[in-house]
Order: sequence, then C-alpha cells, then structure tokens
Amino acid sequence: MAKKKKNNVVRLLESRKVTHTVFTLPTEKLGAEETARQLGMSPSVVFKTIVFTRVGKGKAILAVIPGNKEVNPKAVARALGEKKVRLTTQAEAERLTGLQAGGISPLALINKGFDVVLDDSAEGLGEIHISGGERGVNVRLPVKAFCDLTRAQFAPLTDA
Repeated sequence: MAKKKKNNVVRLLESRKVTHTVFTLPTEKLGAEETARQLGMSPSVVFKTIVFTRVGKGKAILAVIPGNKEVNPKAVARALGEKKVRLTTQAEAERLTGLQAGGISPLALINKGFDVVLDDSAEGLGEIHISGGERGVNVRLPVKAFCDLTRAQFAPLTDA
C-alpha cells in the first residue's frame, strides 16, 4: 500500500525535503474512518479537511480534524475570531478548492488564500495522515512540517 504516486503534493514535499510516506488507496471517495481502516491506523491520526466560509467577506477556511471526530463550527469561528462561519456543501467545497471531495487537502492548496486551522489534538502527535490532494492518495508527514507548509494554527475544533 505504501507506493509512490507522484502528484503536486508529493512533488511539493520532495522539493521541500519533507520526510513523508505516500499511501495509495482505492480512488472512490473514502471517509477518514474508512481510510484509517484500510491503512490499519487509528482514525485519531488520519485527519480530514472540512471547508467553511465566513459569513462576511474573507478567505475560506480549511478545518483539519481527526477522522473519528465531528467539527464544531462555533469552535472554528472562535479560532479565527469570527462571529460565525458556514459549513459548505460538497459542491461548494469542490468549487472553492478545485478538488474532489475525498481528496481535498491543505497541502494541495498552499498559497491559494485559505486559512488553515488544525485541531489541537494533533499537537501531541509526531505525524498525521492527510489527503494527498486527490482521491486515492494519502500522505503521512510530521505535524510540524504540515504546520510550516500550510501556516496552520492549532485550535480546539471538535467537541470532547
């Protein structure tokens, strides 16, 4: 399952000399929990990306949370100093990111104007799994490298 698939995310990680492992999965849309099951990992280390928009003007938001948790929109708003944020539909998320649901990744959207917020549960982890920017590609990389690349900030984003 750990097979090199070269796409823009993998090329970015290689060019920045980021230690990573690429995993190839089926190309249908898999949830984070199913991805974790196929990788033989805990869903707490396989993170999913949820797209939000601000109610007023401003950048769209990528909330990155563990696969076994549900995002709290109020916590996302609070993390960015917003009164309110709105969860996008799948179609809106795909239009905003240019990526298919199941393959939306902050690593594929660097320098595209998104604010990235990473659930604070990742602070205690050395590495996380994240979508590789397309369905069927999953990448494991150090949390610090993910934050450095995406300029992610930590915040509590899920309910306990």
